[in-house]
Amino acid sequence: MSYSHTRTGIAHGHPCFDAGAHDRVGRVHLPVAVRCNIQCNFCERKVCATLAVQHPGWARRLLSVDEAVALVDSIVETGPRSGFVVGVAGPGDPLANEETFACLGAIHLRHPALVKCISTNGLLLAESLPRLRSAGVSALTVTINAASVPVGQQVYSWVRYRDSLYRGADAAQLLLEKQMEGVEAALAAGLPVKVNTVLVPGVNDEHVAELAMRLGRMGVELMNIMPLIPAGKMSCLRPPTCEELNKARDICEAFVPQFRRCEQCRADTVFLPHSGVDRR
Repeated sequence: MSYSHTRTGIAHGHPCFDAGAHDRVGRVHLPVAVRCNIQCNFCERKVCATLAVQHPGWARRLLSVDEAVALVDSIVETGPRSGFVVGVAGPGDPLANEETFACLGAIHLRHPALVKCISTNGLLLAESLPRLRSAGVSALTVTINAASVPVGQQVYSWVRYRDSLYRGADAAQLLLEKQMEGVEAALAAGLPVKVNTVLVPGVNDEHVAELAMRLGRMGVELMNIMPLIPAGKMSCLRPPTCEELNKARDICEAFVPQFRRCEQCRADTVFLPHSGVDRR
C-alpha cells in the first residue's frame, strides 16, 4: 500500500513521512524539551556530550530557545538546496515544555516557509493544537504503543496530567483516551499525522494489528513501527528480530500504510545531505 496524503501537501517531501525524501531532505531536531509527562518502561532519556549513536530521547546537550533559533538562522544562511524540516522531538515531550512553543513560534516568525513538526506522546495534543498552529507546526508524529488498557499498563509506569499522578490502569486509560482524542482533533484540523509504535516482543507484538485497525478507521494515513531498544524497566527484554518487525509491518499495512525508513533519531539530529552536515 503506498502512502498518499490527502489532507495537505506538507507530508510529501517530509523525510519522516515520505520515504523518497528521507535521504535528500534535511532535518534539524532542536533539543529544547527536557521535561516529560509520562514514563514509558523502555524510555531512558540521556543528555551526554559523548553520545555517538542514534537513540530517541538522547541528546549531546540541551539548547536554550535562543540557541535553537540561532542554529536555524545559521542553517538558513548556508542555504541547503533541498531545504530542511525543523522539529522538536525531546528529549522529553514537546507539549510538556513551554520552550517548544517559544522556539517554534520564533522560528515561524523568522522563517515561515520552513516546515515545522513535533513528535509527542499525545497526552496534551488536543488542548495544544491551537498553540501548535500558531507556532507554525504543520505535521505531527504521535507515539502510541497500545490500543487497550491491559497492554498500556505493561508499557507505561505513570502519567502526570494537570498536577495529578496516575498509575496502573488509570494511567493507561487516561493516556489512551487523550491520544485518540488528540489524533482525531489533529486529523480534523487537516494536519498530517504519523503514528509511531515501539514493537515490544511479548508485550504488544500480538496487539499492533488491533491498534493499526483502530488508527485506520480514524483516518490515520501513516504508521511507523519501530523496534524496541531495551532500556529502563525493559532493559531485560529483547528487541524484535528483523523477521518479527517486518511481519508486524506487513500485517498492519492492511489497515495503515507503513513507513519503513525510520532511524530512531536522537533529539538533536542535524542532517543536511547537500551541505555535508550529518550529526546523527
